[in-house]
Amino acid sequence: MDLGHGKCWDTSKKDSWKTLLLLAYQSLGVVYGDLSTSPLYVYKSTFAEDIQHSDTNEEIFGVLSFVFWTLTLVPLFKYVFVVLRADDNGEGGTFALYSLICRHAKVSLLPNRQVADESLSTYKLENPPEKDSSRVKMYLEKHKALHTALLILVLLGTCMVIGDGLLTPAISVFTAVSGLELSMSSNHHQYAVVPITCFILVCLFTLQHYGTHRVGFLFAPVVLAWLLCISALGLYNIIHWNPHVYQALSPYYMFKFMKKTKKGGWMSLGGILLCITGSEAMFADLGHFSYTAIQIAFTFLVYPALILAYMGQAAYLSQHHDNTNHIGFYISVPGKLRIPVLIIAILASVVGSQAIISGTFSIINQSQSLGCFPRVKVVHTSDKIHGQIYIPEINWMLMILCIAVTIGFRDTKHMGNASGLAVMTVMLVTTCLTSLVIILCWHKPPILALSFLLFFGSIELLYFSASLTKFTEGAWLPILLALFLMTIMFVWHYATVKKYEFDIHNKLSLEWLLALGPSLGIARVPGIGLVFTDLTSGIPANFSRFVTNLPAFHRVLVFVCVKSVPVPFVPPAERYLVGRVGPPSHRSYRCIVRYGYRDVHQDVDSFESELIARLADFINYDWHRTHGTNSFPEDDASQSNESSNEYRLAVIGTVSFSGIPAYEIEESVQLASISGGFPTVESVTDVIEMEPVGVVERRVRFAIDDESGTHSPSDMDLQLQEELEDLLSAQQAGTAFILGHSHVKAKQGSSLLKRLALNFGYNFLRRNCRGPDVALKVPPVSLLEVGMVYVM
Repeated sequence: MDLGHGKCWDTSKKDSWKTLLLLAYQSLGVVYGDLSTSPLYVYKSTFAEDIQHSDTNEEIFGVLSFVFWTLTLVPLFKYVFVVLRADDNGEGGTFALYSLICRHAKVSLLPNRQVADESLSTYKLENPPEKDSSRVKMYLEKHKALHTALLILVLLGTCMVIGDGLLTPAISVFTAVSGLELSMSSNHHQYAVVPITCFILVCLFTLQHYGTHRVGFLFAPVVLAWLLCISALGLYNIIHWNPHVYQALSPYYMFKFMKKTKKGGWMSLGGILLCITGSEAMFADLGHFSYTAIQIAFTFLVYPALILAYMGQAAYLSQHHDNTNHIGFYISVPGKLRIPVLIIAILASVVGSQAIISGTFSIINQSQSLGCFPRVKVVHTSDKIHGQIYIPEINWMLMILCIAVTIGFRDTKHMGNASGLAVMTVMLVTTCLTSLVIILCWHKPPILALSFLLFFGSIELLYFSASLTKFTEGAWLPILLALFLMTIMFVWHYATVKKYEFDIHNKLSLEWLLALGPSLGIARVPGIGLVFTDLTSGIPANFSRFVTNLPAFHRVLVFVCVKSVPVPFVPPAERYLVGRVGPPSHRSYRCIVRYGYRDVHQDVDSFESELIARLADFINYDWHRTHGTNSFPEDDASQSNESSNEYRLAVIGTVSFSGIPAYEIEESVQLASISGGFPTVESVTDVIEMEPVGVVERRVRFAIDDESGTHSPSDMDLQLQEELEDLLSAQQAGTAFILGHSHVKAKQGSSLLKRLALNFGYNFLRRNCRGPDVALKVPPVSLLEVGMVYVM
């Protein structure tokens, strides 16, 4: 499989049936591993306790009817025909929906947002915004509490996806291995199933750091073989045992089932809902495949195979009422085929588990990128296949918890109850977010979004309520895990935002920087100093502490802001916003490096060389632009798909008009009003764009004054050459990475909850997670840390 950057299909061939069928085949191993193994445990979980299989067959036919309509309404109608269309530049998942909503309505809580981010080619709006904004949009933007509530909803969905990554490997592998119970005595199998399951899980997690690209080509054949296997078994059981089982697909059997079983039938829905586990993967893995390919794979292969498998099991059970204590997948498999089917089932469960583990790594990486998760080490296991990552800390935690769940629960019932609640919570979150996308992004009438929410939300709430009744029988686990993870994520995000606000209030003026010199005992030393900060304008306070304790700074000074924007990818040609801080003679610059939530961050060597190359490009461009020799046409500069000699540069506050120096201009504005806009070269005269509190937008425009008459070309060339030579010599002298080492403390008079969150919670997480130097992959020999105490 070649899962390339973003979508992995060639756009020139996207309508080719050959390409679509190939992608549909490849999607089997990545997307449908979890969903395709659900027949292993659905009937076993459903008939575990609440209902019994009787001679009338009303229970088994009712369950089959529920399974059929649940598979039809949720994965087929909801996901395939609606939710898959709500993609973010081809990406799917909870964060893709949140990203879409944040771009169409001002509800994002991310710090250091800029108007210039909206000029990104991937920041496209699905439909141009209407002049008359919808009432829903205005209401959302007006109430800040709803912004927080929306973020909490997204974090809840994220936590449940992580919980699913813990529970799915346990239940899939355990139920696959439990097929041994029919081939062994009861005294032996209870001592064999759990150890074998734990051994397979340990192997699965231990091999994660190698990545899946080496064995990924086997995933699709394994899942395809499994789907063909359960289809053939289903057809055999239907023909051999009960050819009239298709009648149970009628909704009338659901009514009969509920009428007879009453409360027990309602509680058994917690087992039935397991038939749609893995449906969210269709949306979450959309970025690797095309919408049409996933549609084809599910509609024409996965969906029919699953229906045949469930019908075949029901047909067998309808003629066998003496195995009520051993209802499960393997009893419907002919004795001679059980061992081969068992082997294929174990392989399919491993593939499904691998997909959900990789998805867990991916969503944690996205959370980290958006400032909602403590920093962890992210290892990219493949240079060719985008998105294949490995997070060591999370991997080992998942392995320990997964084994603990297997040993602690030891049965499908408790694992199924826990998994079902996690799955249904994620689906409810997706339904709510998709409803907002329908209104805000697709500009459809609110009644349409409300109909979508009520129809699918009511189905999912029915299953969710049934899962909650199993709280004491396993469903407590995902709830406990979600509360724990949400607390961590919200505390981290809250402290991150508060630190940014502290930096804004305590940033220094440009005059302070320009005043530093020999008269104050401050020396400039050879080399390049990269000062990392979250600020997109102004001088960070940690640089003041650095100069105070070490009265010197580098000959070339660059204030670097590495930030995330609410898009999945930022094209490399649009990643850097570069400008001056002070006059050219000061040799100080600002560089804002933008990443999407699915972007791969560069290692320090490539980042350093790329940054210096961009600085050189900017110096070249700025001198020619400022002094009137426009050798870089704007039309060419605005093309992001040209060679590296083309310029996608944003000039931060670089102005040139009579009597005013050409460098960054500071303005005193309120914290809540800051939204500095840094335009691309095609609109270089729009230097600063502020968005004050309220609705009114103020634009400060400066015209470029042609000063070519005051400088001869030779003077300009000499100054340009001198600045480039200074940059080159500074690079040869060495680069230092100056990072803040922060300690957060709640100010006096703060509430008990705030003091617990900041003084204990955040500081504990900061001390025990990866530091910014590890996240940025800074070599220790080049690192300078500046201690800062944030009193908030």
